[in-house]
Amino acid sequence: MADFTDSVWTRPARPRTGQPTLSREQIVRAAIELLDAEGATGLSMRRLGARLGSGATSLYWHVATKDDLLELAVDEVMGEVYVPEVGDTPWRVGVSVMANGMRAMLLRHPWVIGQLGTRPTIGPNVLRMSNRSVALLSAAGFSGPTLSHVHSLITAHVIGSTTTETAVGAAVRRAGKSAAELRESLQPFMDKTAEQYPEYARWREEDGVRDMEPEQVWDQSFGFGLDRILDGLDLWLAQQHARTGDSDQQPPGTPPIS
Repeated sequence: MADFTDSVWTRPARPRTGQPTLSREQIVRAAIELLDAEGATGLSMRRLGARLGSGATSLYWHVATKDDLLELAVDEVMGEVYVPEVGDTPWRVGVSVMANGMRAMLLRHPWVIGQLGTRPTIGPNVLRMSNRSVALLSAAGFSGPTLSHVHSLITAHVIGSTTTETAVGAAVRRAGKSAAELRESLQPFMDKTAEQYPEYARWREEDGVRDMEPEQVWDQSFGFGLDRILDGLDLWLAQQHARTGDSDQQPPGTPPIS
């Protein structure tokens, strides 16, 4: 097993002398297309070479292993996530933009979820994103280990919700039916067990529950959870300011003065 710290980003770049026509950027984009279509298990250097109309030798000139290719692909799609700069927006709005952007990226590229934590995420796109995230949270009043905990809390909400959503979506596609059709097929069983679980059955019959589209449920659930997390962080900041008596601190949720 490869050393966790052995990253494609920490090795010196190969000299450009004798570089083949195929660029690393072309290879990574083609790999992402293959990953989006078939997931990490569907990616191989042989299949990627066939997709590009190039031999594996050309690929290995740029990328030593499949693991290196996955690192490059993860960083490339992370570049799709926008994090506002400090002063452009209140911190809560900035964090919401970042979290929703990360969620959208993971839904477009669900294979990324399985790669998180397996190798260092230290590519240029991730580091730019991290730099802006730290600046945004620092300006809000978080620092030290607390800032790390806050960032982990937000990303855990994003990753947790998208993991479930993508898994259900994949199951629905495998079934060849819509989510509404699958729900209807379970209705006889749910009716049969209603007397055993009366509170759950009552809730399922409430207005607005049974008629909600799955996409609407996912969107609302994610937004509700994110807002409650931010509410709690706002309250924590206010309590910290009150405890320290720091009257120079700005009220939570306001942008820093430039």
